[in-house]
Amino acid sequence: SRVVAEELLAKAGRDGCFLVRDSESVSGAYALCLLFQRHVHTYRILPDDEGLLSVQTIQGIQAKCFRTLPDLISAYQQPNNGLVTPLLYPVHRPRQVADEDSGEPGREQWGLHRAASGDGVLLSLTVPCPQTGRMAEAVGIFPKMSACPCSPASDFMGFMAEYLNHHLQLDLEALRHGHPQLRHLSTALVTACRALHRRVAPGGTPTPAPVFFPPASPRSPAREQGLLTSDPDLELLLNKISTVNHLLSSLEKKVLKSLQETVSRHNLALPSVVAAPPPTAKPLAVQSFEARGDLGTVSSHLQVKVGKLQRAALTVDVESGTVAITKKGSGSPEETIPQDKILQLIKYQSMQSKVRLVYDREPQRNLSKDFVFPNARKREAFCQLLQLMKIQHSNLDEPDLISVYVGTWNMGSTPPPRSLASWLTSRGLGRTQDETTACIPHDIYVIGTQENSLGDREWVEFLRASLKTLMAIDYRVVALQCLWSIKIVVLVKPEHERRISHVHTSSVKTGIANTLGNKGAVGVSFLFNGTSFGFINCHLASGSEKTHRRNQNYSDILRSLVLGDKRLSAFDLTLRFTHLFWFGDLNYRLDMDVQDILAHITKREFEALLAVDQLNLEREKSKVFLRFSEGDISFPPTYRYERGSRDSYMWQKFKPTGMRINVPSWCDRILWKSHPETHMVCNSYGCTDDIVTSDHSPVFATFEVGVTSQFVPKKAPGSDPEPMACIEWESIEVIVKTASRSKCYIEFHSYCLEEVQRSRENTSQSCDIPGFLKLGWSAKHLPVLNPILPDLEYLGDQHLLLSIKGVESCESYGECCLAMRSMIGSMAQHLETFLFHRGEETGSMRGWMKVRVPKDRRSTRERLY
Repeated sequence: SRVVAEELLAKAGRDGCFLVRDSESVSGAYALCLLFQRHVHTYRILPDDEGLLSVQTIQGIQAKCFRTLPDLISAYQQPNNGLVTPLLYPVHRPRQVADEDSGEPGREQWGLHRAASGDGVLLSLTVPCPQTGRMAEAVGIFPKMSACPCSPASDFMGFMAEYLNHHLQLDLEALRHGHPQLRHLSTALVTACRALHRRVAPGGTPTPAPVFFPPASPRSPAREQGLLTSDPDLELLLNKISTVNHLLSSLEKKVLKSLQETVSRHNLALPSVVAAPPPTAKPLAVQSFEARGDLGTVSSHLQVKVGKLQRAALTVDVESGTVAITKKGSGSPEETIPQDKILQLIKYQSMQSKVRLVYDREPQRNLSKDFVFPNARKREAFCQLLQLMKIQHSNLDEPDLISVYVGTWNMGSTPPPRSLASWLTSRGLGRTQDETTACIPHDIYVIGTQENSLGDREWVEFLRASLKTLMAIDYRVVALQCLWSIKIVVLVKPEHERRISHVHTSSVKTGIANTLGNKGAVGVSFLFNGTSFGFINCHLASGSEKTHRRNQNYSDILRSLVLGDKRLSAFDLTLRFTHLFWFGDLNYRLDMDVQDILAHITKREFEALLAVDQLNLEREKSKVFLRFSEGDISFPPTYRYERGSRDSYMWQKFKPTGMRINVPSWCDRILWKSHPETHMVCNSYGCTDDIVTSDHSPVFATFEVGVTSQFVPKKAPGSDPEPMACIEWESIEVIVKTASRSKCYIEFHSYCLEEVQRSRENTSQSCDIPGFLKLGWSAKHLPVLNPILPDLEYLGDQHLLLSIKGVESCESYGECCLAMRSMIGSMAQHLETFLFHRGEETGSMRGWMKVRVPKDRRSTRERLY
C-alpha cells in the first residue's frame, strides 16, 4: 500500500531510493515510488493494450515503452529521464519475521518476500545497476499467498517447493505473454491446501499504527466510566422505564394511524371530533416527461430484456392515479399503468438519470421498464410525482423508523435445537427485550452464523419457520451469502419487500494463504428506500495469542469485501453505507489468568474483564474498528461453555499436540457504524442462556434505525421554475500522513449531486512536521455545489463524501463523511473530522462551509425521531 511503501522509503532515507507497488487508483497498473530530499515522489506505470509498460507523462510528451518491469527499471536508472532523480537504490522487502502469534522463529522461504501491508508477495528479479556496480532488485507483482507455511504443514511446503522448482518459470513466461492468471500457482495452492485439514496459518504482518495530529476526539460510545449510576437496580429500573415510555409512544402513534386508516376506509366520523373542512386546493396538473425508454419489457422472473431504448413521453396523472407511456410520434399511449400496479421504483446508482419502473401486469408476473431522463433533476421530479400519487391513492406513509434485529452464533458444527425462540426474541442475559415487547416483530432480521453444518436452503427455511411460529409472519428472503460454514441471511417483512433494492453480496477468505474459507467473512448490502445498509458476518483467527492475526483478518476483509455502490469503491468500506453492522465470532480473548477470569465472572465483575478484553484494547490503539460503536456488555463471556449446559466453562482443550487453554471470552460481538447525524439506538444487547448445543452462546442486538424515503415536496414538482440551493466553502485545511510532496485535489461525492465534483489543486502546502503534509484550499479553488433538490427537509438527510487525492497518482490520502444538516444556514459553519483510508486514520480535515436553502423551501414535517 502507499502508506507502507512510504514507511519503507523513509527508513531507507537516501535520495534515489525506490520501490514499485500496486497502484491503488488504476487496476493492473503500478506505482513507482522514489525518495528525493526526504519526500516521496510517485509515478504511475501503465500497461497499454499490448501489455507494454510506460511511466505516465504529461500531455504532449511521448512515453517510452518497455516489455517488462525490469527493463523499465534499468532504463530509469540512467540520468535525465524525466524523474526528479535516477533510480539508484532499490528498497527490498523486509525479511519475513516470525508471526507474533505463532511463537515460531522467522523463516524466509524460497526467496519470497511477503508484503508488509498483506497485499501480496513480490518475487525478486535482479537487473544490473550501473550506478552501484551491483545487482539491483526490481519487483513483479503476484497474487496473495503466504510466504511462511505453518508447521506442521510440511506437505504444504513440499507442494510449494515443487512449484518454485518446476512450474514458476512457466507462470513467468505466461505472464510475459499477457496471461496473468498464474494457473500453475493456483493449482499448486489448491492441491496443497486440501491436505491442511482446516489448519490456519498463523502468519501475518504488522500494520503501521496511525499517527497524526487529529482534532480533539469525541468520547467513545463504549463504557463512559463516570456516567454510570452506582446502583445497578436503579439503572435497570431506569432502563425499563425508558423502554416502556418508548413502547407507549410507539403504540400511541400506531393506534392513531390505524384509527385514521379505518375512518378513511369506511367513511366514518369520530363523534368527539369535529373535522375541519379540508382546504381547497387546485388539482395537480398532469405532468409529462421526455425520456428514452426500454419499451420492451424485462421480466423479473426470466431476467430477459427485449427492445431498444426509444424516445417516449411519460405522462403522470396524480389525480387519476395513472402513468401513461407513449412512443414518440404516436398519438395514443402504448400502455397505461394504474398506481396500484406499480410495485417498485428503482433509481440506478451507476447513472443518475436512469430509473427502473417495476409493475404488475399479469398474475404472478412482474414486469419492468428502464427509462433515461435528460438529467438527474428530471428523474427526481418524476420519482416525486409517482411517490405523491402512491401516497394520495393508497393512504400509506413510508416509515421514518424501522426495527433491525442482528444475531450471531457459532454453532459449533452441531445442528441447532428445535426452538430458537429465546435468541430470535432477544431473551436471556444482558440488556434484553422486556417480556411485553419481545414478541413484537422486527422489520428486518439479519442472522449470522459460523461453523453452521446445515445446508443453505435447510437453514433459511428453518429460520423462516421459526419466525412464522413466533411472529405469525411469513418473512421474505432478501439475501443469503455463504462461505463454507459461515452464513448470513437477511429476512424482511412482506410489506417491506418493495422497499428493498440494490442488493449486493460478497465474501472474503482469510484462511491459510487466503484460499481457505474456514475463516473469513460474508456480507450483504442493500437500500431500504433511500437508506443504505451494510451487514458483515465474520469468523476471525482463533487462539488467545493471535491478536495480530485477527487484526490482519479485519484489514483484509475491509479491503477485499465488494459491497455497496460501485461508484464508491475507492472509499473506505466503513464510509459507503448510512448504517454498517459488523458482527460474528471475532475471537478476541481476555488477557488474564483463567482462574482470575472465573472469579470475576462468579462475582459478575464484568468491568474488570472488559478492561483486558483484546478487542477493546485494539480499538483503543486504533488498530481495528475505528469509530465503531458497541452496546454495553452486561452478560457473561459467551465462550467456551461445556456443551449441554451453561453452568460451567470448559477452558481446557486437549489436542494431539497437548493441552490448550481457551480462557472464557466475549468472542461473539456486534458492532455498528453510522453516518454522522443519523438516528441509531441500540435497544438490546445480550445472549441466550438456554441454547446449549454449542460451546458458544448465541448473541443478539436490536436497533431502532432512522430511514429516509423518496422525498415529496409540498409544492408539486415542475409547477414553478426550481430555485437552487448551494453548498459553499470558505476554506478547507487538511493534514495527511505521507512523505509525499504531491499537489492534491478534493473529490466530492453525494447522491444529492448530479455528478462527482472536484476542486482545483491546493493553494498552500507545508511540511512542518516530518512524515505529515499540511494542505490548504481557499474559497475560489473550491467548487460551489448545487444539489438536485433545494428543499431543507431533503438536504437535511444528505451527506457528502470527500476524498483527498494526489494529482500525480490520483490515489487517495484519506476520505471522510460530512452531514449537511448542521451546515444549513446563512452563516458558514465550522467542520472538523478525521480522514480514513483502508481502515486506518490517515489524517484530519477542518474548514468552514454553509448550505444555503431558498426561503420558500425551508418547511419540514414532523418525524418520529
